[in-house]
Amino acid sequence: MYRYLERFLRYLEAEKNVSHHTLDSYSRDILSFYKIFLIKKKDELSFLKKFRFAQARKYLATLQSRNLERRTVARRLASLRSFFRYLTRENIVEETPFYGLATPKLMKKLPKFLDVEQAKALVEAPNLDKLFSLRDRAILEMLYSTGLRVGELASLDIRDVDLIADVIRARGKGKKERLVPMGKLASVSLRKYLQKREDNKRYLFLNKSSGRLSVRSIERMMKKYIKQTALNYDISPHALRHSFATHLLDRGADLRSVQELLGHASLSTTQIYTHLTTERLKEVYKKAHPRA
Repeated sequence: MYRYLERFLRYLEAEKNVSHHTLDSYSRDILSFYKIFLIKKKDELSFLKKFRFAQARKYLATLQSRNLERRTVARRLASLRSFFRYLTRENIVEETPFYGLATPKLMKKLPKFLDVEQAKALVEAPNLDKLFSLRDRAILEMLYSTGLRVGELASLDIRDVDLIADVIRARGKGKKERLVPMGKLASVSLRKYLQKREDNKRYLFLNKSSGRLSVRSIERMMKKYIKQTALNYDISPHALRHSFATHLLDRGADLRSVQELLGHASLSTTQIYTHLTTERLKEVYKKAHPRA
């Protein structure tokens, strides 16, 4: 089983060009399946070859009995569909038993975002008296100015930023690269941070050990400032990306341009932000119209 999983992950990385985060998700999901079904089987290959639709349904029932979130169940099923499709392609098994299995319907949640004043308060929260305060200010300014994912920001090197043209080369999902413009305030904040640094590291943002600042560290930092500014503590660090997209659409940006800036492969992914702007218009209407 581990041999097949390792080959499958190599295939995903080499031919599908998936990110390490996605590889980790596939690995966890398939190993979870292994622990439930295969751990007691002596002949794993024989078991995989005989695994059929009825057993796939049993696996789905097992997941649902554990009260997992629908999104988690759907992701695990998708991982196993891909895994068995690979095994079929390699002539290891004859069929993909997870085809035809109904995936739980996901509730569409509108992403949380900040209004303009809240976003301003958050990005201006760090004091500018120390190196790491300058770093935090630059991070917050860049996230709001560019709409980058936290992971995309963390992976940046100094060479990925053009401070003359104010453009960033970002590597998104599937390792796809795109150029993203950066606002003047973000550019100024980044310059101040880099000028204060006294090192020759290639990473754009450093931790206290002069290594690359991790996604988790950025998330912790942002939560600290969210709490400090008395914003809704339930807001995730991703809120600045959502705010970036919503504020652009509020001010007349077209959906296709916002899609390119966010690095979405499909326009349908970006359309969730039109629901946000529509909801805001409804609230304005209800408050302002005498017969609303």
